Amino acid sequence: MLRPPLPPESTALKATHTAASSVAHAPATAAVRVRRAELSDLDDLVALEDATFDSDRMSRAQYRRHLDSDSASVLVASANHRRFLGTAVVFYRKGSRVARLYSLASRPEARGKGVGSALLATVEQAARQRGCRELRLEVRLDNASAIRLYERLGYRRLGRLERFYEDGADAWRYGKRLD
Repeated sequence: MLRPPLPPESTALKATHTAASSVAHAPATAAVRVRRAELSDLDDLVALEDATFDSDRMSRAQYRRHLDSDSASVLVASANHRRFLGTAVVFYRKGSRVARLYSLASRPEARGKGVGSALLATVEQAARQRGCRELRLEVRLDNASAIRLYERLGYRRLGRLERFYEDGADAWRYGKRLD
């Protein structure tokens, strides 16, 4: 099955950032590059998932299935061709104009350094290329840094979802028009 291509890396997949300290041994002004995840990334994807989330984790089998799926995109961000710094998983439903950001994660040392913004920019562009007009996501009420990121990038709060997560925590649903 053929998947729509991601935008060329030389345009939408690069976001530059500045930071006071290095990210995974990358210079403070390194470009964050986003690409589609490959099977060779599977171990790192699962390790980041396990290190980032206490519950509602994706399993190795789920990641493996999504890597080859027409209805999902798994993206990774890296700097200077080193081990990746973050990942995003987005789902598409056939016939729907709404894409769903299922997961956004970054390594602790990469947080606040442009990785999440670069991943979201790429997710948004990929969703537009697939004909989606909106991107939606859920975020834990207590995840203040993620909420700040989403709101800074133009996402608006759509509502509260009671007991949304496996551990019983509530979530905010956010959305952004992609027109």
